[in-house]
Order: sequence, then C-alpha cells, then structure tokens
Amino acid sequence: MTQKSANMSAAPAYAKLVDHAQKTGNLHLKDLLTDATRTDDLTFDHGGITLDFSRQNATSGTLPLLVCIELDTSSTRALRSARPPPHPHPHPHPQLDLARERGVESSITSMFNGEHINATEDRAVLHVALRAPRDATIFDKGENVVPEVWAVLDKIKAFSDTVRDGSWTGVTGKPLTHVVAIGIGGSYLGPAFVHTALENEPTAFAAAAGRKLTFLANVDPVDCVDALKDADPETTLAVIVSKTFTTAETMRNARTVRAWFKNKLGEASIAKHMVAVSTNLKGVQEFGIDPDNAFGFWDWVGGRFSASSAVGALPLSLQYGFDVFESFLKGMRDIDEHFASAPLEKNIPVVMGLFNVWNATFLERSTCAILPYAQALSKFPAHVQQLSMESNGKGVDMAGNPLPYQAGEIDFGEAGTNGQHSFYQLVHQGRVVPAEFIGVLKSQADVYLSEEASSSHEELLCNFFAQPDALALGKPADNPHRNFDGNRPSLSMLLPVLNAFTVGQLLALYEHRIAVSGFVWGINSFDQWGVELGKALAGQV
Repeated sequence: MTQKSANMSAAPAYAKLVDHAQKTGNLHLKDLLTDATRTDDLTFDHGGITLDFSRQNATSGTLPLLVCIELDTSSTRALRSARPPPHPHPHPHPQLDLARERGVESSITSMFNGEHINATEDRAVLHVALRAPRDATIFDKGENVVPEVWAVLDKIKAFSDTVRDGSWTGVTGKPLTHVVAIGIGGSYLGPAFVHTALENEPTAFAAAAGRKLTFLANVDPVDCVDALKDADPETTLAVIVSKTFTTAETMRNARTVRAWFKNKLGEASIAKHMVAVSTNLKGVQEFGIDPDNAFGFWDWVGGRFSASSAVGALPLSLQYGFDVFESFLKGMRDIDEHFASAPLEKNIPVVMGLFNVWNATFLERSTCAILPYAQALSKFPAHVQQLSMESNGKGVDMAGNPLPYQAGEIDFGEAGTNGQHSFYQLVHQGRVVPAEFIGVLKSQADVYLSEEASSSHEELLCNFFAQPDALALGKPADNPHRNFDGNRPSLSMLLPVLNAFTVGQLLALYEHRIAVSGFVWGINSFDQWGVELGKALAGQV
C-alpha cells in the first residue's frame, strides 16, 4: 500500500490534476455532453439508486486521474465475518491517481477495522457498526462492539413497544402518545431529517397513527414554548439526548421541561415521563431519571454521524415502531457494504467524494448546493450542512500543518421547486455553484387533477430533470440580461421511492462521501474543535 503524506499536495497526481483542471476550463458541457460514452462512464447504479455525474466539468480522463482501480474487500468482510479482517494486499496496478496515492482504500479498511483514525481524540470511527448485522465482528480496542450495539437496539425495541402498546403509561395512567426529543446539533438534525422524510410515507404514516414527535433544540425559550404549546403533560414523554449529559443548551431545555412536568404532574412524573440517551448514567440519575431508562452509545460515534445510534433509534422507534427504524438501518447497511467492497471506480460514495474534492479544490468552487426535489427531504440540506462543514471545515492536515489548498465547502440548499424561486438566480447567472440534485421517481403522495396534463409529482420531476440541463447547456441571447452561459456543474441522483430503506441509503451515501473527501484532503473529518471556542466564551460572558 502506498504510504501517504499528511496532505495531498505531495501526491504526484495532485500536479497532474492541477494541470488537468486548467485544460478542462476551456471545455463547455454542451460539447462534453455529446459524448455518449463519457455519459455512460459517468453514470452509476446501485441498489435502485442512479447517479449521473455527466454534468460535472470533467472529461473522460478526469475520473481515472481521481479514482483508484481496485479496492481490497477486507472491510466488507468485517461486516460479516467472525474473524478479524486480513491486512490489505498490495495494489497490483501501476497507475498513479489521487485516490490510490491518498490511500483511500486503506483508510476505508482502517475505519471498518476500528483503527483510531480520529487521531486528535484517539478514537475509532465506527458509525458503520451501528447498522451492522448481529453476527458481524467490528472491533474497538480488541473488543467486538456489535453485541453492545444490538443490546441497546433490543432495549430500545422493548421500551418503544411498551410505550406504543400502552403498557408503559404516564403517572396518571394515560398512554404516552407525544414524544418531545430534546437535543441539539447531531442529536437533532439527523433524527429530524429522518422524521420529516418518513412522516408521509405510507408504511411509516400508518405505523405512527395517533402519535406525535416534536423536536426541541434551540436554547431560545421560544423554541421551548413552540415544542410544548400543543403538548399535554399527561400524555407526553421527553427524550433527553446528550452523550455527556452536560451539553449546555440541551440541559437548559431539559431542566425547563422537567419543571413543566413537575408543575403539572408533581415530582413523581419525572420517572415516568422522562428518559435519556446518554453515556453519563451518574448525571442521568442526578437529574432524576432512572438509569435503567437511559439508552447508551459510544465515544466512537460522532454526534453528526449518530442518527443510526440510540440518538435516532429511540425517538424514531417510539414514533414509527422499531421495524420501520430497522428498515432504515438496513438501507444504511446496504451502502456500507457497497462502500467497503466496490472497486473505487464503481464506488458511488467514493466517486461523490472525489468530485467534491475536484470542485472544491482543483476548480476552486467554494460552495455546494444540496437540492432535493422532494418536500419530504426538506430538512436534508440542513443535516448535510452539519455533516459536511463540521467534518471538513478544517485548515490543518492530520499532522497539524496548515493546508496549502482549500478544503471543505459551504453547503446550503432548499427543496425544489422552492429554491428555484429563491437562490437559483445566482446559480444560473451569478457565481458557479456545484449543485447536487436529488429526485424520487415515485411520490409518497401524488395529486392528479382531471383537467391537468400531468400530475403534481410529474411536474416536480420535469423541473428535476430540466434544471441540470439548464445549468449545463445555458441559453445564449443578444440581450446580456437574458444570456445564460451554462457550463455549470451538477450531479443528479434519482431514488426509486422514498421510504425508510432508501432514506438510510441516502444518509449513508453522504456520510461516506464526506469521509472520502477528508481522506483525500488529509484532514481529520471526525473531530470538531472549532465548535468549542464560542461555547467557552459564552460561559465566560
């Protein structure tokens, strides 16, 4: 395996890609898109999902410069085998390309093997273990962590079943039908995205009948008022999500909700109406919650990667039932196994991550628009903002040296077609913003009107397919105000349906896409020291 340096500027492929970026700058997408072979080479399918990269500012020679030829499969065996995976075999191909030189395949293997690739905190990065099958073996410090994961999942299933079937009641004997999840950052954005994605999906909608899930994140008291305004304390269950049980905003809101229960139902209500997702059992008990009603996770789970842990499992299982949540885990597992086993040139999250590096660093485009053409995915851009910018918003390499290039990008977005009436003006005629369009072939709930030529969802999909072409091809005009230069890059992702399984696939794709970008840039995508300074100063104030 090629030994990689701390950042990618020393890689031979780096200079080649700098030169290649200058040459491709003179090529227009309206010409590149006439090459059917190039389009085929830049279109990928896996598990019902299609990704089209043909509208990237890239030639048929760009991908070979970015992507490695072969990936050792030991990391996928870690998901299935009872034995520790073997060491990766030597790479037999002589091609010099960025992914190989940056050791992408060895980094993937190291992650699945439980090596402490989060070097600044000396931690493993094992969110993939959260959705591994029961018989998998994934190690941290010599211990297989999968049985611990399933012990928590089994506990969540048992608890959520008793709440949902009315066996567990509130202090007055009424069933608990309204869950308020109290958390911030990764303890809020991921679960809230999944909840919004599923609340109108037919299977999940039926499973959630008569139930309500609300999130409380901001320390602004208005958010607390809003979360509780329609809540009946007799039928409400609060889930406090804080790994350390010390997160300032979360604990302030938790104390406010605890006071609300006490004032309405008395001290005894806390044990029946409040549970926790935390590793700090002492803090949970001191707060007044029975430690038996705490659901744990581990220091190898970063907050922004925790939607598949108890952080998401508990509130989502309470709302939709454990079977729906387990389908979400299976979707994530499907992408995990693809990520761990597919050759890099056919590995969708790897290709996504490498084009992310191509745009952000080599083409010097500092932004990325996440554009889901599905209202159910309206909270996905906000989750990607944290997932990407908290992971890759770094200015030093793994050795602590300043990067000689820009890493990370500014992520933003909005559901289509709303965004078209907001910021698309800039995307079409202002700055060049790489865009990531996400569409769904079959709607969760379509509307057909006899007098209309197409359904509402068909009209939405027309926009989904038209916008990437409009960005790529442009439209010349004599009037400069009406001229569209085109040549603006995008990728298009099409999901067959939007259900718990495909939502899991989507989230895992982006988790791994972001990790791959970090591997190539040579940064630690799994710490977040930049979050701490403002919080420390707020305490002093």
